[in-house]
Formats: sequence, C-alpha cells, structure tokens
Amino acid sequence: MKNNIEKVIAAIDYIENHLSDKVDLELVAEAVHYSKYYLHRIFTKTVGLTVHDYVKRRQLTEAAKLLVFSDKPIIEIAFIAGYESQQAFSDIFKLMYKKSPGQYRNDEEFYPLQLRYILNKNPMVLDEKIDLEKEIQFASMEDIPKWIELVRLVVDGFPCLDEKQYVEQLKDCIQKKQALILKDKDIAIGIMGITIATGSIDFLGIHPQYRKQGITQAFLKKAISLLITSDEISVTTFREGDKADTGYRNIFKNLGFAEAELLVEFGYPTQRFVLQKENWEETANE
Repeated sequence: MKNNIEKVIAAIDYIENHLSDKVDLELVAEAVHYSKYYLHRIFTKTVGLTVHDYVKRRQLTEAAKLLVFSDKPIIEIAFIAGYESQQAFSDIFKLMYKKSPGQYRNDEEFYPLQLRYILNKNPMVLDEKIDLEKEIQFASMEDIPKWIELVRLVVDGFPCLDEKQYVEQLKDCIQKKQALILKDKDIAIGIMGITIATGSIDFLGIHPQYRKQGITQAFLKKAISLLITSDEISVTTFREGDKADTGYRNIFKNLGFAEAELLVEFGYPTQRFVLQKENWEETANE
C-alpha cells in the first residue's frame, strides 16, 4: 500500500511539473516506471479522479489564476493550459466555471477548481475495531491549520469557496461547538460544519484516501445523535449534469438524501438535498 501511495505521489509530482505540456496517462506511467493500467487503477482509487481528469482540472485552475492575476491574452492562456484553440478552452472552461474566460477575468475573483493533492504517505487503516463515531471530536482553534489543509484538498466539492471568509466562519462554528473533526495523528481526515438550528450541513469534507471507510456515515450519525435537533437535515451540492462534480451528488444520494429545490449560491447553480431525521439510523448503517 505504501509503495502504491509513493507511486501516486510521484505521478502527481510529474503532472505538477508539466502542467503546461500535453500530459496523459501513458506519459505519466512512463515517467514513474509503472504499467499505465495499474497506475490508472491506484491513482483513481487514491485520488478519486483519473489522471486525465486531475490534469485537466489542475490546468484549468492554473488558467483561471492567470486570467485574474496576469495580463496574458486568453488565447495564450489556452495554449498554456494545453488546448489547441481558444474556442476549445473557452468551451471546457465555461462548463467547469459557469462563466466564459472573459467574464471570469472581468469579475477578478479567483477560486480553484482543483488544487494540488498532498497525500498522506502512511494513512491509518480504519477497521471494525475503531469506533469512528467516538473518534470524531469537536474541533478547536488549534485544529484550524489542519482543517484548512483538508479544505484545500477537497476544494473540488465547494465551488466559489473564499478561504479568508471561510476561516472566519469556521472560527464562529468552532466557538458554537458546531464543527466536528476526525484526525489521523496530526492530519485531518474528516471535517463537518453544521448549523444546529436549521439542521444544515454547511461543510463536509473527507480525505480522498479514506473515503471508502465509512467516515461520511459516521459523521452523519454523530451529528444527528449529538447536535442536530430539527426533523430535516439539508445540504447543498452540484446540480445534476454539472461537469465540475466529482461525485458529491452520488455521495449524498447514497446516504439517503433526496433532491430538493434548485438554488444559486455565490452566483453558482446548486441544488439542495434533504434527509428526514427519522430515517437516519437506517441510512447510517447502510
């Protein structure tokens, strides 16, 4: 397992050093001396994205940064991002960011679609002997740096996130005992921010290396049993068909949440999902 993670880290290093090039699975596999079929499997399992999707999302993020913080022409940025034409770049950029490159530049508000993945070389293996619900604790002010590290890792699920504003909201959430955290030594592997009065899950992030170990269900169970008093629990996420969604809609559907009204948050189209509290036990134990 450790060797696999080291290979994925090496693959990420190669990708990050070649974001201005045409990067594909075959090139990355050759660079890290691995079978492309095996690398595809372990990379997707560890990161939660294929090599292709990770590369494209990282290139678009760096392109968005150039749009806001440089004077480079859009066509030049398109070439830097690996696209052969401005039109091809504009089409995919609008699908992901919901704005044309020109509109995005005019708004002068950068937010990342995907930041570089920093992986844990020695992740804890969670088994049936570990009571996840018991291990989830209220976050403290001292936890903020490790909390934000995880936010950056899972930023793909939270479009238009303003980190400075988020930190201030997080401090308030911690003071009100509405922030939960699960750690593996000094690394946050799960975080949840909630609003008790409304039963709203404001933020839920699980480290990609731990996503198939029942942590999401444990957080939901903990929040419902300890904090949430309303009959209905809600969360907002991507709308159906949004190309920027890396699987968050399916996560909430698998937890038993049902689709509700369409919303627009911070100018971004989203959808509210709801879960009836009376069904929480069945959902949490699936």
